[in-house]
Amino acid sequence: MSAAAIAFSTPPDAPRWQRWLVFSPGARIVFFAVTMAILGFAAHAVVASLGWTAKTAGPLHFALALLAVELLPALIAYAILVKAIERRRLRELALRDVPTFGLGGFAGGLILFSAVVGLLWLLGSYHVLGTNPHADWLPQVLVAGIGAGIAEEIITRGVLFRVAEEGLGSGWALLISAVFFGAAHIANPGATLWSSAAIAIEAGILLALLYLVTRSLWTCIGLHAAWNIAQGTIYGIPVSGTHADGWLVSSRSGPDWLSGGAFGAEASVVALALCSLCSVALLVVAWRRRLFVPPCWRRR
Repeated sequence: MSAAAIAFSTPPDAPRWQRWLVFSPGARIVFFAVTMAILGFAAHAVVASLGWTAKTAGPLHFALALLAVELLPALIAYAILVKAIERRRLRELALRDVPTFGLGGFAGGLILFSAVVGLLWLLGSYHVLGTNPHADWLPQVLVAGIGAGIAEEIITRGVLFRVAEEGLGSGWALLISAVFFGAAHIANPGATLWSSAAIAIEAGILLALLYLVTRSLWTCIGLHAAWNIAQGTIYGIPVSGTHADGWLVSSRSGPDWLSGGAFGAEASVVALALCSLCSVALLVVAWRRRLFVPPCWRRR
């Protein structure tokens, strides 16, 4: 299987110390994490000085503060990693791919989550109680949609999956990034071990396979953002345990394994089943196209 899809390879003339302390997968992951943490502290200080995190701040200002603390550090740290350490073009975030991969992923996310809600409705678990035309939707779109979509995809697929794949191969990178993605949601309101496992399988595996097939972060960002926007802003379902003020006022009934409980529909077996079917389809595509990258010791 070809390793041509790997974005970065250690320069052959790099000294031994640089191979370990600068260019190795572990070193680059640590560099990104430290850089993002430093930028996060700086962003938090700036928004606090502007009063956007004060108790008197409005919902939009608070959302912009969360967006700045969540999105900017990840985006800037990733640009520094790619440009200063890897010294290459940001092909996986090329702006020319937004109208194709980005919008395609967004449409796919809307359709996929709408299918989840449709099945929950047919099974008698999802109920529409009314509409809410005055929903405060913009802060939710900014934070849960755009902020989470871009920042979490950069961290999990752009850094963790991509860099781990260079050393351990696609299989291990898929497993590691999915487990990390599920564990990252364990502290959310209403989270359980089941909800984290469901997130790891349905979203962690699906989004990693989507990146493996397209090699574009915009596809993952589009699907991730659309999933969250559809879940919270459109259908009024909690997004990973966080309350959503949606255009539809809804409720869910039945056992937690069906409705998803307080965590939201992401913890439902319906979401798990539909996302797993999509993952299987992507897995077949990746296998037939021979897109899986072997571990570095096999490539040598």
